[in-house]
Amino acid sequence: MFSKREYAVGPMKHEHLGELEELALLIVVGLGAEAYGVAVQKRLERDAHRPIALGATYAALERLERKGFLRSALGEATPQRGGRRKRMFAATAEGRRALRHARRTRDHLWRLAEAGERD
Repeated sequence: MFSKREYAVGPMKHEHLGELEELALLIVVGLGAEAYGVAVQKRLERDAHRPIALGATYAALERLERKGFLRSALGEATPQRGGRRKRMFAATAEGRRALRHARRTRDHLWRLAEAGERD
């Protein structure tokens, strides 16, 4: 899927995920081959229960790509889109590692918070 006109950008060391970036990256992984901007934005609104502009979604996806956590490529033109092509996204190995790191960090902080509540 990413052999034509790939927009891969090398990962940068010590890049962290912002909240919207983390949610968008999780959704890209969950959508798999169906991950494109509008689908990500709709899932963000539905599953994160918050309104988000399409422009903000694309900005987060582009930041993730610059960080090396996503790669994108143009899909095939479709009649439904007036012959325009979708920009499809996929998580990189570095992006999946960043998600695992974010999850471990959050789990650790939750354990600390819960331990503090018992004091």
